[in-house]
Amino acid sequence: MAEELMRLEDAQAIVLSQMQMTEVVEIPVWQAAGLPLADDAVADIDISPFANSAMDGYAVRSADLAQASGEAPVTLDVIGHEAAGHVFRGTIGAGETVRIMTGAPVPGGADAVVKYEIVDVLDGDGNEDSHVSFSAPAKVGENVRSAAEEAHAGDVVMRAGEVVAPAGAGLLASAGYASVKVHAAPRVGIISLGTELVAPSELPARGQIRDSNSSALMAEALDAGADPVFFGIAPDDEQAIAELVHRAVQECDFVITSGGASAGDYDYVTALVRREGEVLFDRISMRPGKAITFGLLGGKPYLGLSGNPAAAYVGFEMLARPAIRKMRGFAEGVRPVQQATLTHGVKKRQHRRFFDRATVLRDPETGELLVTEAKTQNSALLGTMQRANCLLRIDEGPCDLAAGDVVDVVRVDLPEGTVL
Repeated sequence: MAEELMRLEDAQAIVLSQMQMTEVVEIPVWQAAGLPLADDAVADIDISPFANSAMDGYAVRSADLAQASGEAPVTLDVIGHEAAGHVFRGTIGAGETVRIMTGAPVPGGADAVVKYEIVDVLDGDGNEDSHVSFSAPAKVGENVRSAAEEAHAGDVVMRAGEVVAPAGAGLLASAGYASVKVHAAPRVGIISLGTELVAPSELPARGQIRDSNSSALMAEALDAGADPVFFGIAPDDEQAIAELVHRAVQECDFVITSGGASAGDYDYVTALVRREGEVLFDRISMRPGKAITFGLLGGKPYLGLSGNPAAAYVGFEMLARPAIRKMRGFAEGVRPVQQATLTHGVKKRQHRRFFDRATVLRDPETGELLVTEAKTQNSALLGTMQRANCLLRIDEGPCDLAAGDVVDVVRVDLPEGTVL
């Protein structure tokens, strides 16, 4: 009888259906870069609140310069100066001009700014009581940034869910926000399962291996936007595993274990979830990472990943990362996918969907995207994942791909929402 495996898309839908956005917290606006807003941001004033100069020069009445030319330049009296933070209180009349700096308010009566470099100073230092000469007309609005060009008071300058860019932090500050509301980083508890595991700082004895998964998963959780917490290594002991998992469930929003997610003799954690909570699936049609358990324990989502490092990595990418991003309020939870040309043949006999570690590069001569698989797809190896920038996705069913065939690659080196 064939083994019943769940489609990856169905598993992803189940995981996301159990994820709730975290509580809203307020943080300094500059710390919000890279995060989606929890609420709309509304401007409290016009941005900019006044018409201002786009460059250093002279504020003028364009009508005064209508006939100006190289043969018949127009001379104006400089009656004041404007700098950012220094306001000229008067109004420009016929035959008058004001020296103005970038960003300063355009004085009353002026409707254009002529840049400093094309104005001749006839006497004085170019400021008050000087005379300056113009050799060309100025258009109405020339080098003037209009009031409220960015937004009017009451306008929404950034919607809830929009990811704040560094420039967006400045926009929010202009709208009156010293701090903004975002969804808190979910606390994600990480546990490694296996009597054979020792800490990275220890020298393993015969039959032991260093725990690499916790470091990789902590880094992945942090990169996804979580606050990861390591709860330690649990030996293959039912009581020890239960104690560690229960503590993580109490203290975290999401619990992830690696190891023990198989049909082996020591799969105590899946049994624990099945006994005290609910297992929603425990097999996926995917390689690596077929043996993945997802369920609810104590009302919290639990994900059990394979102990094989590459399988744990792929499982995290496909299921945990989208879940964490949803918890933080991101609208886009899927890594970008693009097409590339195989540089070699690939044979697949199994029915499961494959995610093979690979590298995609652009041919410098043709501009074509070329993808090459890692020489080995051994699930125990992390080096191939470190050096890969994509996962070669080969959908369900046996296939025999040849060099030159176009395939889909998942770009694990690029953030969600990237336009390729």
